[in-house]
Amino acid sequence: MIDQQVSLRGGAARLPVRPGTGRFLVLAAVFVCAACGLVYELELVALASYLIGDSVTQASVVLSVMVFAMGIGSLLAKRLRCHAAVGFGLIEAALALIGGSSALVLYASFAWLGESQYALVGFSLAIGVLIGAEIPLLMTLIQRVDRQDAGGAVADLFAADYVGALVGGLAFPFLLLPMLGQLTGALLTGAVNAAAGGALVLWVFRRDLTPRSRRLLVVVNVSVIAVLATATFLVDDFERAARRAVYGDQVRVAVQTGVQEVVLTGTDRDSLGLYLDGRLRVSARDEHRYHEALVHPAMNGPHARVLVLGGGDGLAAREVLRYEGVRSVTVVEIDPAVTRLARTDPALSELNGHAYRDPRLTAVGADAFTWLRADHHRYDVVISDLPDPGITASTKLYSAEFYGLIAEALAPQGRLVVHAGPPVARPQTFWTVEASVRAGGLATRPYRIPGRPSGPSGASGLTVSPGRPGGAAARPPEDWGFLLAGAGAVGEPGLGAGAPVPRSLGAAELREGARAADGLRLPGRVPSTLIHPRYWEEA
Repeated sequence: MIDQQVSLRGGAARLPVRPGTGRFLVLAAVFVCAACGLVYELELVALASYLIGDSVTQASVVLSVMVFAMGIGSLLAKRLRCHAAVGFGLIEAALALIGGSSALVLYASFAWLGESQYALVGFSLAIGVLIGAEIPLLMTLIQRVDRQDAGGAVADLFAADYVGALVGGLAFPFLLLPMLGQLTGALLTGAVNAAAGGALVLWVFRRDLTPRSRRLLVVVNVSVIAVLATATFLVDDFERAARRAVYGDQVRVAVQTGVQEVVLTGTDRDSLGLYLDGRLRVSARDEHRYHEALVHPAMNGPHARVLVLGGGDGLAAREVLRYEGVRSVTVVEIDPAVTRLARTDPALSELNGHAYRDPRLTAVGADAFTWLRADHHRYDVVISDLPDPGITASTKLYSAEFYGLIAEALAPQGRLVVHAGPPVARPQTFWTVEASVRAGGLATRPYRIPGRPSGPSGASGLTVSPGRPGGAAARPPEDWGFLLAGAGAVGEPGLGAGAPVPRSLGAAELREGARAADGLRLPGRVPSTLIHPRYWEEA
C-alpha cells in the first residue's frame, strides 16, 4: 500500500503549489478542522449540562459515543481513499453543517419537545463519524503532495491535530462562549470549518477534481456557509422564540453571565420568576413559604451575625433582616450578576424588600467553598440556600468537607440550616445530605414543609424546588426538605419568642414537619465527599 501511494506522488507536479507549501496547507487545514471538532464536542457537553443537568453524565455520553463513532468513521473512510480530495471536501461540508447547527437543534428540541437526550446522542454519533473519517483521507492527501514516509506523515498529522484541539479547547470557554454565546459560537465555527475544508480541496487539489466534482463542492460549500450565515443572522429571533417556549411569554430579562444564564419572567413582583441555567429558582407566588421555612427555625437563638451561602436573590436575607437583633448579614453569591439584578431590578428588589439597601448587609462575589476556606469569622447562623445537590457543579457544596468548613465557622451556639431537596420525591438525595452534614461534625434535625397549590391548575407556584429544571415538563414538588444542624443536640425546629410573624408558617406546622421527616428516614446512607460524590438525578 505504501509503494502504491509513493507512486501516486509522482503526480505531485500537477498540484498548483510546491510540495512543501502543499504540505503546510494540508497541516493548516488539519489544525483548523481539529480546533472546530473540539469546539463541537465541548459545545455539546456544555449545552447538554445546561439543558439536561449532571455534567459528568453528559460529558461521559458525548465523549464515549463520539470516540466510538470516530472508529466507525475511520473504517468507512477506507472506501473514499481513491477519491480522497472530493471525499474530504464533502465530509468537511457535512461536518460544518451538522456541528455548526447542533447547538441550535439541541436547544430547539429542548424548548419545543421538552427532550434533548436523543438529539444529543444523534449529534455525538454523526459528528464522531465525520471527524473519524478525516484523518485517513488527510493521510492520503498529505502523501499526495509531499514525498514522506508513512510514519512521518502520521506524526505531522497528529501533531497538527493535537495543537488544533488545544486551540479549540481554549477558544471555546475563553473566547467563543463569553463573546458570542453557544449558538452563535457554534455557527461561526461551522462556517470556518466549511471554509477551511473547501479552500484546501478547491485550491490545492483542484486539478484532481473533475468539473462535475468541482461544481458539486462549490455548490455544497456555498450552500452550507449560506445556511450557517442565515442562521447566525436569525439567531436572536430564535433565542427569543425558544425562551418564550421554555419560560412563557413574559420574559423580561435574559442575561448570559460568566457563570450561568439568568432569566427573569413576569411583569411585577407578584408574577416574578427567576431561572438560573433553565432551572426555576424563585416563583413570587409562594417563595415566601420556602424562605420562611428555611430561615426562621435557624434564627431561633442567637443571631447577631448571619452568613447566607448562595441566596443572591436577597430573599433569604429579607427574612433575616426582619429580626432586630441582627447586626450583620454576609451574602456569598458566586454570580455577581444575580446580586446586581437583586439590587436593581424593580420587581426583584421589591420582592426582596430592598434588602441590599440595608447597611447591615454585605454582598461577596465568590465561590462559597473557596470563600469559607479563607474566612476566619464566626457566625451565629449559617443559611445554605444553594442550587440543588443533584446538579453536578453543586455537589462539592453538599459534601462532608464543606459542612466541616461550616462547622468551624459556627459560633459555640451557632446553627446551620440546609435546603436538602424534597424528602418525598428524592429521598436518597435528602438523606445523603443529612449523612454528609453529620460527617462534617454537626448534629442534625430534619424537617419538611408541604408545598401549597397556588396556581389555577393546582400546581405549586414554585413549580419545582430551587435548582430543579423548569418549564412545561417540570413536576411540582410535594414538599421542601431542610436540615437544622448544630455542634450540640438540636431541638425541634420552631419560632423564637418575639420573632417576626411569618406569612404562612406556624410553630405547629414546623413540629409536624419534623415528625414527618423522621418517619421518612432512610437508614445507612453514606456521606458524600469531594473524592466520592454520591448525588445524582433521582427520577
